[in-house]
Amino acid sequence: MGRAFEFRKERKFKRWAKMAVQFTRLGKEIVMAVKAGGGDVNTNSRLRTAVQNAKAVNMPKDRVEAAIKRATNRDEKDYEELVYEGYAPHGVAVLVETATDNTNRTVANVRSYFTKYGGALGKTGSLDFIFTRKAVFTFDPGDRDLEELEFELIDAGLEDLFVEADEAGNDIAVIHTAFEDFGKMQKALEEIGIETKSAKLERVPQSFHEVTEEQAVDIMKLIDRLEEDDDVQAVYHNMAE
Repeated sequence: MGRAFEFRKERKFKRWAKMAVQFTRLGKEIVMAVKAGGGDVNTNSRLRTAVQNAKAVNMPKDRVEAAIKRATNRDEKDYEELVYEGYAPHGVAVLVETATDNTNRTVANVRSYFTKYGGALGKTGSLDFIFTRKAVFTFDPGDRDLEELEFELIDAGLEDLFVEADEAGNDIAVIHTAFEDFGKMQKALEEIGIETKSAKLERVPQSFHEVTEEQAVDIMKLIDRLEEDDDVQAVYHNMAE
């Protein structure tokens, strides 16, 4: 069957592995949402968002329901949300969001990854001047008049609205608003009748660090390893594309 078959097989395995990691992270988010606000999506906005994000990546409905049910069990472990900051090799800033039931294990693992791949873990707050926390919503723009939509969403805290291509090459509309306006924007979109594909709080870099292609390879080794860790929920960096 040759190299073409092996290449397709490898890509398929990587895609499956990526999906498995996404499902694990979303499962944790669902558990944390239920622990914080109960298991009813109608009254728990964080849970409603987590379930919505799970649907966006085709997480099976039975896995979503199982996570909600598991979280209502008093014996289910709690997760602590921690953020680690540091620098990858060649001066690129890296911020790591984690959700863990064992903080000693998580910090030891994260520190070892930075050390192994030529980076260094920093102090909490050391990257505040580089990353700003934003609420980010995505939806299918369809035939909607985005200029008119911008006016409708200004009072909900709209900062930016643009269209970009998703992984499949399809147009996707992206909304940025302040971290504090997440709930207000979510409510406004629901009232307008826009079904979002995802709604997340993300760390958006305010400045970017230029690197060579060879340096980018070194940096991505660290980022890839961090993203493979079960305790890691998200990894952000300011490496220029």
